Amino acid sequence: MPVRASPNPARSSRGVHGASPVDWSAFRLGASSRKKDRIDPASGGRYVTGVASDPSRPASRFAPKPPWLKVRAPGGETYTNLKQTFRALDLHTVCEEARCPNVGECWGEGTATVMLLGDVCTRGCRFCAVTSGDPRGAVDVREPEHVARAIARLGLQYVVMTMVDRDDLLDGGAAHVAKTVTRLRELRPDILIETLLGDFGGHHDYVDLTVQAQPHVWAHNIEVVRRLQRTIRDVRCSYEKSLGVLKHVKDVDPERITKTSIMVGIGEEDDEVLETMADLRAAGVDLLTIGQYLRPTPKHAEVHRFVTPEAFARFAEEGKKLGFAYVASAPLVRSSYKAAEVFVRSVLRPDDPAAAGKLLEERLAEARRAAAAIDGSDVPKTTSELAARATAALLPATSLVRKPS
Repeated sequence: MPVRASPNPARSSRGVHGASPVDWSAFRLGASSRKKDRIDPASGGRYVTGVASDPSRPASRFAPKPPWLKVRAPGGETYTNLKQTFRALDLHTVCEEARCPNVGECWGEGTATVMLLGDVCTRGCRFCAVTSGDPRGAVDVREPEHVARAIARLGLQYVVMTMVDRDDLLDGGAAHVAKTVTRLRELRPDILIETLLGDFGGHHDYVDLTVQAQPHVWAHNIEVVRRLQRTIRDVRCSYEKSLGVLKHVKDVDPERITKTSIMVGIGEEDDEVLETMADLRAAGVDLLTIGQYLRPTPKHAEVHRFVTPEAFARFAEEGKKLGFAYVASAPLVRSSYKAAEVFVRSVLRPDDPAAAGKLLEERLAEARRAAAAIDGSDVPKTTSELAARATAALLPATSLVRKPS
């Protein structure tokens, strides 16, 4: 029997099981955008690290945030130049796709995160702003060369290569990532490379392909504590699978630096964060970042609490006790936050802050010199030239596509 639409809009807002009904009166024509009942109670007045404020009321993306979450708008010559270059070379950065609040700070220091394998992810996690969908096996076979050359020409000292999940491909895109890393290492031996990758469905042989490309840091984010995995991450992700791939990388290449990230304020308790940290350290993870979850759109998971800077400092202290080489824990920290600084301070100059700062400046100057020496004759100069190349290179790559079982 077909279901009729309810004439009462308040009764037709039950789309997600367990979700709170939406107060549609706030969206009526002429309704005041300042209605008090549209403000998320979790975001005002009480900034605690314990139990969330009343979670039964819908959170507002534009609700007031505590002062420690306010950042300056990105700007400056380096930021502007990088943004224009990314546009001209058609490079997708997760800094922009995921609406990272630190984009200006990181770009200004010569660090950027480039997204491979397109900008459509086959998974749909409730925290992520990247577009979800079915790429239908579309792969730009020229991307490894194009991206490597484009990055080589940028004055970056540290690049994070991340990817959308590609469950539609046989190897999840592992060989594609490995080719890109290998080519960039050939063009710019001086640049530090971090790969922030998916779990490849738990297939360790695909993980091995990316490890063999020898990025300086191999990263995979566990994202949230064990209890929240099924409600926040895509059903194809799991706590055990993420721990498994991180441990496997350390098992096959003990010298490879491994890294992961945890979001807080999304429904966890502090003791669950500490438990996750202990599990990650037991898996051999070297570097850890912990940051505040911020809701990208009203369609995403609610913010349950704003964790205080003092609580983040306690997480960092606990991380040191557990034996992590470095823990970046603060409200605005993201998985790739100040990645160059984290690497230098934890690996290259772990016991000398002054020397680490000097080395960062020297590496940035060296990166700019190396980038200026790269031959850019093969890189498209205009968007029309780029479009022509993309049309020729975008194909259904049938040998790579996962066939329905």
